[in-house]
Amino acid sequence: MAGTIAQVRSYEPAVRLLMLNQFTINLGFYMLMPYLAAHLAGPLGLAGWTVGLILGVRNFSQQGMFLIGGTLADRFGYKPMIITGLALRTAGFATLGLVDSVPALIGASAATGLAGALFNPATRAYLAVDAGERRVEAFALFNVFYQAGILLGPLVGMVLTGVVDFGVTCLAAAGIFAVLGLVQIRALPARRGEAASKGGGRRDSVLGQWRGILANRPFLLFSVAMIGSYVLTFQVYLALPLEVRRLGGGGAGGTAAVAVLFAVSGLSTILFQTGVTAWCKARMEPGWALVLGLLTMAAAFLPLLAATAVPVPGGGVGRWLLASVPPALAALLLALGTMIAYPFEMDTIVRLSGDRLVATHYGLYNTVCGVGIALGNLLTGAALDAARAAGVSALPWLALSALGLGCAAALYGLQRTGRLAAPVVTARAGGVSV
Repeated sequence: MAGTIAQVRSYEPAVRLLMLNQFTINLGFYMLMPYLAAHLAGPLGLAGWTVGLILGVRNFSQQGMFLIGGTLADRFGYKPMIITGLALRTAGFATLGLVDSVPALIGASAATGLAGALFNPATRAYLAVDAGERRVEAFALFNVFYQAGILLGPLVGMVLTGVVDFGVTCLAAAGIFAVLGLVQIRALPARRGEAASKGGGRRDSVLGQWRGILANRPFLLFSVAMIGSYVLTFQVYLALPLEVRRLGGGGAGGTAAVAVLFAVSGLSTILFQTGVTAWCKARMEPGWALVLGLLTMAAAFLPLLAATAVPVPGGGVGRWLLASVPPALAALLLALGTMIAYPFEMDTIVRLSGDRLVATHYGLYNTVCGVGIALGNLLTGAALDAARAAGVSALPWLALSALGLGCAAALYGLQRTGRLAAPVVTARAGGVSV
């Protein structure tokens, strides 16, 4: 940890503030969101479909608006979008804690999602610009702060919700975002990326910029190839907890085993991210690191696959170990794969953009991956249901491993053909020539 702290201190104040921002954003978000569904269905007594609608609106408004958020950041600067996003989330979280009508809850949920669409691309583009040649290491540190917020947020939220109530948790989270916004106004320097147009001071139209990005074939191929990494890592929240509860039950033992999943994922990243990145950067090109990361994610489901060949004990310690150890190993390998890939993934987006319209590229990338996550989770859920109905418990883990191998093969092809190298960029009306 001392080495990590020393690395953080070696960056400019703005970069350090962006890392602290991400920790605080995740702290506030995960204080509230894991307990929102229970609040809506419990004290507010909403129907299941209404709860799903409210949660779905938040996800749709964030994933669907990433491209808009990135475009606005490139147009008007990164700082205004970060501050606007924080203000929107402050209002959204405060509203979630104060209202009980469905229209108001839907509006608040949409506001919290739009907030993420505004500050996420802007934050990553700002970090890439200010970190310069050290952006791979900067994104590694960024992931440490990101995971630390995810790890601590639910614990703080559990205490507040359990000791007081969910409304206080919402207001506390809103207060965190409000304070963070004030800090940005005072301490974050204004920054924007390279101008949208290269010649004559003329700025391309938004549609022209989007056409240029859509014509960037290597970037689009890379975005599609990386979808699998997000589908696989999301299984820490979907397939792995379901497997734990299938074998271990929903009592205290099952709850403890699910908690182990998140602890393993978060703590391993906090402790080892910077070392893993330094090791990879010293030994391989970014494209090969991406391939290695996806192969590691594909291997994450092998412990679960092996466990399907073991007879399920009737109960006791043996059953708890079977329910907890293979999923924990899977979570650890997924975290390791993310540690390997993530910093190089963020760097590759910048390189494929030609250092131009970086926030817009991040926005489109997030939208593509978000759609992929939704479809991937739908198919994963179908595989889990099919496996249960057919009595073939190995099916989901085979499918997920195959997805990881397929994405690794796609990245291998892009690396071998030179498509992950920085493009030669020339100005032209409506976009980028690659």
